[in-house]
Order: sequence, then structure tokens, then C-alpha cells
Amino acid sequence: MEISEENMMSLSNYLQQTLSVDINVRRPAEKFLESVEGNQNYPLLLLHVVDKQTVDMTIRIAGAVAFKNYIKRNWKVEEDGRGDRIHAMDRKAIKGLIINLMLHSPGPIQKQLSDAVSIIGRHDFPDKWPNLLTEMIDKFNSGDFHIINGVLHTAHSLFKRYRHEFKSQELWTEIKFVLDKFAKPLTELFVATNQLTATHATNREALEIIYNSLLVISKIFYSLNFQDLPEFFEDNMSVWMPHFHALLITDIPLLHADDDSDPGVMELLKSQICSNIELYAQKYDEEFQSYLPDFVKAVWNLLVTTGQQPKYDTLVSNALQFLATVANRSQYQHLFQDENVLSSICEKVVIPNMEFRVSDEELFEDNAEEYIRRDIEGSDVDTRRRAACDLVKVLSKYFEEKIMSIFGAYVQTMLAAYDQNQANWKSKDVALYLVTSLASKGQTQKHGVTQSSQLVNLEEFAGKHILPELAKDDVNGPSPVLKADVIKYIMIFRSVLRTDVVISTMPQLIKYLKSDSIVVHTYAACTIEKILLMKAPNGGAPIISSETLAPIANDLISGLMSVLDKQGSEENEYVMKGIMRSLSALQEAAIPYLADLVPKLTHKLKAVAKNPSKPHFNHYLFETLVLSIRIVCKQNPGAVQMFEAALFPIFHEMLVQDVQEFMPYVFQILSLLLELHERGQISEMYVELYPFLLSPILWERTGNIHPLVRLLRAFIMKCEPTQMESMLKIQGLLGVFQKLIASKANDHEGFLLMQSLIEFCPNELLNPFMKQVFILLFQRLSSSKTTKYVKGLITFFCFYAINYGANSLIQMIDGIQPQMFGMVLEKVVLTDVQKVSGPVERKIAAVGITKLLCEAPAMLEQPYAQFWCPLLKSIISIFELPQDDTTQPEDNFADMEDLQGYEVAYSQLSFASKTTYDPLQGIGDARCHLAQSLSQLCATAPGKIPSVLSSGLSEVEMQHLQQYLTAANVQLS
Repeated sequence: MEISEENMMSLSNYLQQTLSVDINVRRPAEKFLESVEGNQNYPLLLLHVVDKQTVDMTIRIAGAVAFKNYIKRNWKVEEDGRGDRIHAMDRKAIKGLIINLMLHSPGPIQKQLSDAVSIIGRHDFPDKWPNLLTEMIDKFNSGDFHIINGVLHTAHSLFKRYRHEFKSQELWTEIKFVLDKFAKPLTELFVATNQLTATHATNREALEIIYNSLLVISKIFYSLNFQDLPEFFEDNMSVWMPHFHALLITDIPLLHADDDSDPGVMELLKSQICSNIELYAQKYDEEFQSYLPDFVKAVWNLLVTTGQQPKYDTLVSNALQFLATVANRSQYQHLFQDENVLSSICEKVVIPNMEFRVSDEELFEDNAEEYIRRDIEGSDVDTRRRAACDLVKVLSKYFEEKIMSIFGAYVQTMLAAYDQNQANWKSKDVALYLVTSLASKGQTQKHGVTQSSQLVNLEEFAGKHILPELAKDDVNGPSPVLKADVIKYIMIFRSVLRTDVVISTMPQLIKYLKSDSIVVHTYAACTIEKILLMKAPNGGAPIISSETLAPIANDLISGLMSVLDKQGSEENEYVMKGIMRSLSALQEAAIPYLADLVPKLTHKLKAVAKNPSKPHFNHYLFETLVLSIRIVCKQNPGAVQMFEAALFPIFHEMLVQDVQEFMPYVFQILSLLLELHERGQISEMYVELYPFLLSPILWERTGNIHPLVRLLRAFIMKCEPTQMESMLKIQGLLGVFQKLIASKANDHEGFLLMQSLIEFCPNELLNPFMKQVFILLFQRLSSSKTTKYVKGLITFFCFYAINYGANSLIQMIDGIQPQMFGMVLEKVVLTDVQKVSGPVERKIAAVGITKLLCEAPAMLEQPYAQFWCPLLKSIISIFELPQDDTTQPEDNFADMEDLQGYEVAYSQLSFASKTTYDPLQGIGDARCHLAQSLSQLCATAPGKIPSVLSSGLSEVEMQHLQQYLTAANVQLS
């Protein structure tokens, strides 16, 4: 692509179209941009559009976002056969342009380009981009805080990964490189910027910029100090800590935020400083010890003087976490052991920060999704309530008796206030929060609380304060927050309450599905789902059986489905998960409800496909559809056609509209439906779909690969041999195989696809291509050998021998290079066969090697006779020894971080999972098969084999072999 005015204008138009709300305008533009990504100069053209002053700002921002996503998708060179999708000249030009362009761009563009720099830096810094830091540090002297803050934001983006990287020599080397270059200039900038606060004390606009700089510097400080205490920062603690302390106690009236909801720069800065000093108190307490008393005093004063407004929430949360960290260090416990101190903490800090505020009430009513995310998903780590609770939990570890006594008294007082006047529901809310938070010592997502403290008797408390509230008939009555609290109590303590009590709450919980409050009906659905998942002690049967659930099934399913019609809960993931779990619990008893339920589910699927925005809801919706198919078709196999008639039009629309988020799900369900057919019963709908499945663009998306391979294998398995040549397009399938086998991440999928072709495709169709297949396999072996690949290759060789004959395998490999088969045996099979994993794969390996030993005359003659006994030993090892877990030095397994983050990940549908398929079902025990095969071989060459065995096997190996012969009721002669 030439960098010209014409191309820039064209690109601007496409960028504008990607912002359209009309999917028919947006999708073609997105597809066009995707199609030209591989062209040289494309990223540079994007940057020129972003930098062009005459282009509309929204288009420039769209260009910056497109550039960032382009970098995210393509900068890393994947070892999957795709190669480098960015031209070397473009890479060099991007790194030469991007820093200056970023620093001189408007804020929204600067942020996107800063993120792009961070992504490039993650892969290229410091080795391939050693001058990046020097280029950035030089800008500190510009005096222009727009530029300085751009550098700081980029540095923060670049270094923040140090907070979660695993320790390694490579990481230490990089951090040292950064510290050597960056620590001193950063410290000097920190001091100089602090001095500017006095110079501009009356200029609000200047102070905003200055304190924003101090905020980002403080974030960078946290990242650079996270892994270990650097020598430079230890030596300069006397510079940093007094400034942090001064900033923590400084009040700047000019910077007070007008809005009570969102924190201003001072709140954010003080929050970050609290995080910094918590880090030092936790990890470097010895070096930090002399500064700690002043910070404890400053944080305490901050906590007792800071208001209840939401803008202070993060600050208060971080301040409380600092105190909790200090309280958890043995050398500082004396500061807290006095009962008056504990009471003061409780009265002045903990209880005030646990109260249900007006802002919490607004969140409950107006943003239920966020309230739920914080309250039951555990994402409340930055809330006042959670931080206050964490502080109390730390204190109760060391002073449990005192703490339980103090808070037990508070709980009783607050419950009494509610009993006297139910308008005091907030008092009971705090009491319930204290109980649900402090009574739990051990907790899991699956089981809820499994170990409780002595704050209250949970059974007695439930009987007195929870069940009566739950039994109230008016689901839309006053105090919906309290209704949510009591449901949450059942959810949390379901594993420690008596089973009969938990089961008895089900009708009440179903009743609360009618509540108009999103939080209340969501909590009810969530609790129902978790109860249905519960099993009797010691992993027994579910506590609620299908028979027990059947009488209330109608109310349960209709209640859950009705929630999806309520405003705000149209895509409620907890409700959909509840429907899924209900069907799973009911199994065949759910069939009477599915005639009404399935059309509603498909209608919902059509609706969400237009704008997939709730991934968890969508996942459970697909799971529920799959479960419905399983349940109905188990009893009535012919019903598969009814499901196909209902789902195919919707799936067709999704495929046409290229709804990428749903593709992996669609392919999984199509696989399941096709697998339910008899062989030779592939309908016209599948035949029309098949060519689309070979489209290269589908195979570029990581999330599609596993379900697509499964779907192609279903086609191969269900296709009549006479149809295969006309329908399957063998060469197209082999093209897919070639792409898969070149990828370290997906080579196992290539082997599975080839296994299906070998098993079901007529030999005359496949045979003309097999030599090229073997050549491709050997090329990959020599260029990129991994343990996973070698395991798959050995299994493939053995499967080929089983299906086409052992002689055919030897001839095929020797046809590529004379006597190459011996090298394969020596360097691959005998070396690594013990690494083959999985019961089916190990069975294939054992049976395949048995074929070589007993059905290939060449194995009893030179040059291959030398391998006969070692191969037999390898089979005995497969049977008798554990799997060899050693790995190749070149191993580089692709994990989720290595896959391209921009793409939709593959999400396995649990209820669509395929049962393990054994292509050797006709062979029962591979040991007996070996014994019988050896016996037959002996009959063709009397006396020869026993002498080979006696000289080639150890005494232990002979004993094992004799056991196989005895079990198979045969002998060697």
C-alpha cells in the first residue's frame, strides 16, 4: 500500500464506517481492514491518518484504536506457521515514529498510542528496542508537562507488568536495565515536581497537571519496587518517604473535587501512596521500620477525618489495607492489643465504613450489575466494607476473643435496633454483613463457607433472624436490601447449615424470583443454582434429586424464565445458569417443559446475536440449549431434526453476519447434532455448510480451531464412503491439516483430523496424498520438535500401521529415504514412546507396535531385526511403567497468554463435550492382543521367536510377558 493522499482518504472512510451503528455498514468495513492488515505500509498509513490535523478527531481516534489492536494482534511473531505478518521495514519505521507522535498527540490518541508502545515494548524491550528509555528520558527536560505526562503514562504502562510477572533471571535483568537508566531521572523528576507545587500554589490548572504527574510517578514507583527492594530506592528512601508523607497529610482546597462520586487527583494520589507504603510495610518492613510510626499516625488521622462520600472509597480502602498489613506483622501487634484501641478501631473506623450509605442504595437500585459484582462475585476488594472486614479478620487472628466479644455486642445491638423499629433496616444490614463476613474462616466458590468462627451460632442465627425474613410473602415489600442479605446468608452458609434447612428454603427462593428488584431475584437464582449443585457428604448424590425437584419444577422453570422478561435482567447470567442447572438436575423430568422452553431460548439467542455483550449469559444460554438437545435426543433420537430445524436458520444468520463471539459455540452444537445422526444421513443443510468450514479466515481465529476440527471429524465419520470424494474435498481437508500441523499450539488437532481420515476415508482416495503427508510430518519434526508433537507423531505412525498394515508404514517411510524407518524407530519411537499419554493413545501405540512386531516380515530381517526386542520391551514398558513426563528442551507450549488476546477464546460447552472415542473398540485388552499376535507369529516361524525372547528380554520382562500369555490362554512355541 502506497502512502498517498488517496489511500489516506480511503482508509479514513473505512475507519468512519467502522463507527457506524448499522451492522451492514460496519461489518464490511471491519472485514476490509482485516483483509489489508498484511500489506506493507498499512500500519504507517494508519499513523499518518492519526497524525493528520485536517482529519476529523473521531476518525483519528478510531485510527489510533485500530493501530493499537493491529499491534496487539500482529506484533508478536507466532510460531504457528503464519510467520511475521508485519514487514521488517514497517517494524523499524513504527519504532522510529511512534514516541514523538504519541507525545505530541491529543490526550485520547496519546493513550491509545501509549498502549501500543507498551505492547511493542512487552515483546521488543529492551533487547530489540534498547534506545526506548533514553528517548523517553530525554523528554523529561522538555519542561512541557503534556509531553512529560505522556512519557510517564507510557513508562507506567510498560513497567506495570512487573507487578504480576513470575520471578526469573530474564525479569531481573530487564528490571536492572530499567533501574540503571530510569530510577535516578524519575527520582529527580519527583523532587522537582514536588517543588513546583509551591511555585504554582494558587494556580488550579497547573496544580492539576503537577499532581497528576506525581500520581503517575507514584504508580511507577510501585511497579519498580514490587518484585524486590532495589538498591537505588533503598539508598534514596530518605528522599521518597518524607515526600510521600507530606503528600499524604497535605490538603489542597483548590483541588477538592466538586463531584462526590468520582475521586479527584488528590484522592487518587493519596490512595496510591497508601498502596506504596503498604508494599513497603509488607515486604521491606526492616528497611521501612523507622518511617512506619509516622505513616500509621497519618493514615489513622486520614481515616477518622475522611467523609463517607464515594469519591473517598478507594482511598479509605487502601488506608485500611495498610493498617491491616501493619497489624499482621508480629513486631507491630503491640500497637493493637489494648482493648480500648480495638474498641476505638471498631467504633471509629470499622463500623462507619461498613454502614450502608445512600450511594450504596443508589448502586443497589440503579446499577444492580455492579452491586452484584462487588457483593457476591468478590470484586469488592477496593470497597470500604471489604477493607474494613479484612482489617477485622487480621485482628481476630491474634485477638479473636476480644474481637468476637466487641463485634458480637455490636451485632446484638444492631439487631435489637431493627427489632424495635423495622425502619432501622440498615442496622440489621450491617449486622448481617458482619456475620456473613466474620463468621467465615474457610470458603470456596463451589461450597460456600466450610469453616466458621464463633461470632454467632449459625443455625440458631438462621432460625431467629434469617428464615422468618425469608418467609415473608411480600417479595416486593420494604427493605429489598435486607431481602437480598438473607438470601445471601443461605447462599454463603449452605454447606454448614443442616441439609433439611437448606432444602426447605427452595420454595421461598423460587418465590423471590418474582421480585422486581434485580439484586433480589438475581440472588435467589444464584442461590438456587448453588443448592442444586450441592451433594451429600463424601461426594454422594445431589441433596435435591430429580424426584424431589419434580413437584416444584414448573414453578422453578417458569419463575426463572419470567425473570428474563424483566427490565434489566434480559441477559441475567445467574438466571440462565439457574435454568441450565435446573434442567441438569431434572434430566428426563424436564422434557414436559422443553416444548415451551426451547422456543423461548432460541428467541433469546436470536436477540443476543445482534449484539453479544454478556459472555457469561451467552455461554450458559448455549449450555442450556445443548443440555436440552442431550435430554430430548437421549429419549427420542429422531428429535435431532427438530432441533436442527429450529437452530440452523439462526446459526446461518450468525455465520453470514460473522458473529465471531458465537462461532465456537455454533460449531460445537453443529458437531453434537451431526454426531447424533446415523452414518450416511448427512442432510442437505450440512452439505451446503461444508465448503464454508474450509474458509481460511475461520482457521485464523484461535477460538474456532478445536470446535471446527471436531465438526470436520463428524463430517468424515458420518459421510458415506461413496460421498467422500464429491463432498469432503480431500485436498481442502489436507490443506487444513497442513496448517494445523505447522502450529505448536494446534498440531494435536491436525493429528486428530488425520486419524479420522485414515479411519473412515477409503484408501484409494487418501493414498495419493499420503507420501506428501509424511514429508510434511518429517519437515515439522526436523524444524520444531516438541514433546507434544513427538507424542502425536508416534501415535499417528502406530494408527497408520493398524489401519494400512505394518508393511505399508515401513514402505512409506523408506520410500522417502532408504532405511529411514530404522532412524525413525531409533530416534523417535524407542526414545519417546513411553511419553505417549492418554489411555486411548497408549492403546494405539501398543497395538501399532504389536502390528510391527508380528505382521511385518521386514522386522525379522536385517537391517531392522535389531529393533525387534527393543520394540517388544517398549510395549511391556507401556503396560507396566508410568508415563515418562520428561520434556524436550525446545518445548514451547502455547498457553492462553501466548494466544492473540484480541481474538475470541475457545469456550468448551460442558454439556456438548464429546465422550472419549476409541477407534480400536474391537480390541479389548492390548496385553492379550500382544500375546495372541505373538502366538500367531510363532506358528509361522516355529522355534525362532522363543530364542529371540530368551536372549533379548530380562527376567522381569519375561515374567510380565508370561502373564499376558496366561491371561490370553495362549503359548509360544
